[in-house]
Amino acid sequence: MARYTGPKHRLVRKEGVNLLDKSSQSLLRRLNIPPGDHGKKGKRRLSEFGLQLREKQKAKTTYGVLEKQFKRTVQTVQKRKGDTKELVISMLETRLDNVVYRLGFAKTRFMARQLVSHGHVLVNGKKLSIPSYQVKVDDVISLSPKLQNNPQVLELAKEETEVLPFLQRKAFSGKLVRLPKLSDMQVPFDLQLIIEYYSR
Repeated sequence: MARYTGPKHRLVRKEGVNLLDKSSQSLLRRLNIPPGDHGKKGKRRLSEFGLQLREKQKAKTTYGVLEKQFKRTVQTVQKRKGDTKELVISMLETRLDNVVYRLGFAKTRFMARQLVSHGHVLVNGKKLSIPSYQVKVDDVISLSPKLQNNPQVLELAKEETEVLPFLQRKAFSGKLVRLPKLSDMQVPFDLQLIIEYYSR
């Protein structure tokens, strides 16, 4: 299973946007300084292609997806009827690791991915360890009984997490009540530029 294992702060600093939803002070202080020895030098003006590429990279970093998977997602929805932007965001948001994160069972998507990979997440009562699994409407996602006693998970459960409109949460389980829409959330990237990138 391919995944990014390098320094995560580097990805965020490259884009200049906090894509990982981390509140680390060291990260927030250096957000406007690009990574590398020459990071403090001025940024070059990007071409149209460069802008499209950067938006694609932001989306990949946000959802923790590599190029092959992301390209397949966009190309799959381009063949379907409907608004391509809505379909892309729907596919990304209904990934199992993302749903676990959105329900507040994990602090970050990387943590959510690890919970799924290690078999701590149940879908309709069955253990599922595939982070890219597409959650369907009315699927019930819950944490394994063993994980429910984990101190870190118990601490997260006490926090008031705002659940997005397409999800319902109760204690250690949640449900996808409908497919996500672009209007349900704010995304730090431009989907139109991403679609244009893959339409070249």
